[in-house]
Amino acid sequence: MSASSWWQPHRHADRRPLLLARNRIQSAIRDWLGAEGFTEVDPAALQVSPGNEAHLHGFETSAIGNDGQGRRMYLHTSPEFAMKKLLAAGETRIAAFAHVWRNRERGVLHSPEFTMLEWYRVGEDYEVLMEDCAAFLRLAAEAAGGRELRFRDRSCDPFAEPERLSVAEAFLRHAGIDLLATVDGQGVPDAAALRSAMAAAGLSAGEDDGWSDLLSRVLVEKVEPHLGHGRPTILDRYPAAEAALARRAPDDPRVAERFELYACGVELANGFGELTDPAEQRRRFEAEMAEKERVYGETYPLDEEFLAALALMPPASGIALGFDRLVMLATGAPRIDEVIWAPVAASARP
Repeated sequence: MSASSWWQPHRHADRRPLLLARNRIQSAIRDWLGAEGFTEVDPAALQVSPGNEAHLHGFETSAIGNDGQGRRMYLHTSPEFAMKKLLAAGETRIAAFAHVWRNRERGVLHSPEFTMLEWYRVGEDYEVLMEDCAAFLRLAAEAAGGRELRFRDRSCDPFAEPERLSVAEAFLRHAGIDLLATVDGQGVPDAAALRSAMAAAGLSAGEDDGWSDLLSRVLVEKVEPHLGHGRPTILDRYPAAEAALARRAPDDPRVAERFELYACGVELANGFGELTDPAEQRRRFEAEMAEKERVYGETYPLDEEFLAALALMPPASGIALGFDRLVMLATGAPRIDEVIWAPVAASARP
């Protein structure tokens, strides 16, 4: 569907059932969150930093003050920094349906502007978030009037107990690679070791690619296509080097308390046991921005207030879910634009 013609009456008539299902799904999740004691919050989208992950790209603008002077600002790629400040302020269970913006992203599963459902639980283990995700899959299917999630020719039973496996297990199973053999005892990655393991498994790898780039290639090409078929998959215990905002697992410093939720081969959510050490968080952000400078020739500023707030933030778990993607799978829509009420103009396509 061309996003530029969504407003044609015949196009809207085709899309309207999907959009009404979207509203029902959102209402069902809001009711569930309310019953669980969550407070819905509405973070501002305009921030001093869009986020500090190397491969996330923000939209930049300028805020003109009363003195006529401009200040560089960004549309957030996630409400995470603002919501964690609220946890530092004393909130304990919060959730937001937030519009977020990510540049360089447009396609069947990507929109430059989309809706993210993000929620946090203070004092609770990140495994509780896995239970939340399972509940939302069921709610979405029920609200859409179906019994399965679908994307193209793939299906997933949202009422089935999710499969749970670690990233290391998934790499060994689907790519024949011992991923943890490519990091040292503290999780420091070795790109040459991963490149060698990929070559032994018959996978090509660029000589200039870093360890993170190589991991992403294996994940996208060999692992993700196998996840979430028949039942949801929870891909758990990411390497610490791939979890800039998560705390390390207490039993193995090479991995972190991070998981992603998959259904029909589609990534839906990304959850963490949250890192609350501001010094460690600063080191990780600086490393991420150094990588961004190396790959893209640009960096984003650090949100110093966010780093200061981490010193007050209690132990918590948090997660972000792509709400539009969830609606896609629950309704069987072929692309993300069809479940967004007014899609971003087609001129934004590359």
